[in-house]
Amino acid sequence: MVAYDLPLEELERYRPDREEPADFDFFWQETLREANQFPLEVRFDPVDYGISSFEVFDVSYSGWGGQSIKGWFILPQGRLSNLPCVVEFPSYGGGRGFPFDWLPIPSAGFAYFVMDNRGQGSGWRHGDTEDIVTGGYAPHSPGVMTLGILDPHTYFYRRLFVDAVRACQAVKLHPAVDNERIAATGLSQGGGVSLAVAALEPTIKAILPEAPFLSLFKRATQLVDTPPYNEISNYCQIHRDKVDQVFKTLSYFDVVNFAVRGKVPALFSVGLMDTISPPSTVYASYNWYGGEKEMRVWRYNGHEGGGSFNIYEKIMFLRKIWGKT
Repeated sequence: MVAYDLPLEELERYRPDREEPADFDFFWQETLREANQFPLEVRFDPVDYGISSFEVFDVSYSGWGGQSIKGWFILPQGRLSNLPCVVEFPSYGGGRGFPFDWLPIPSAGFAYFVMDNRGQGSGWRHGDTEDIVTGGYAPHSPGVMTLGILDPHTYFYRRLFVDAVRACQAVKLHPAVDNERIAATGLSQGGGVSLAVAALEPTIKAILPEAPFLSLFKRATQLVDTPPYNEISNYCQIHRDKVDQVFKTLSYFDVVNFAVRGKVPALFSVGLMDTISPPSTVYASYNWYGGEKEMRVWRYNGHEGGGSFNIYEKIMFLRKIWGKT
């Protein structure tokens, strides 16, 4: 694995033109209006996974189309007041797994909500949420990157972004959460989703995207042939006449266009040898981001980024902006 993208000094000022549809804001306003027709119907059911230092809840709430979405909610035992909360969005192909997969952040004294990924959860960590949709779709590549890609209204990430927004709304309903201190985070796909919710949901007061995926689709597909971006490349290779429509749809979901609307404090991270989320695509979102921001650079790492080192950075960042829990 070697550095293949722009040199760091160029990355730090890389701010490419954005391809944003004229009705971007209207599309998302209407999407959220449609989603809000369904009540949240949140449930926090206590469960015992043998983790004595935490309270664990099996969560369900209504996401896109009123479909039930699963999650975990984890609270440190012995808390004395309402806690700041971190909402985590798992990366591509993964699901919520088990509660004990997610203990570093709650170990630092934060409330913690992990959203399950609809229709994923079989690539590396299991999930429990189906992607129940009505109507048919045109042929698509294996995976979800091209599912419904010929129309932004049917594209998979419209549903996932709405699920994420409503996860942030759902966690506010637990009495242990300080609603003025809710952050969103995630690695890869989860990092991209956190950028989207920062623009769509005022509940979010900070974000911590790690190696965010879903940024600058066209450049990414021209730089790397690794999954999952190669699902788009493969689709375009076969459907030669659909390339323009593919990238028109993707412009509604490119997190660069959400980043420019972000206003809350943000901690980004990037691996300079990342062949999944090319560094220039990460820096495109970072350099367009509209709020206060910091970047953690992992010079000899790929898509794993900083790993445990970056978890430490995230905890210290949240302590800096919110104080010690």
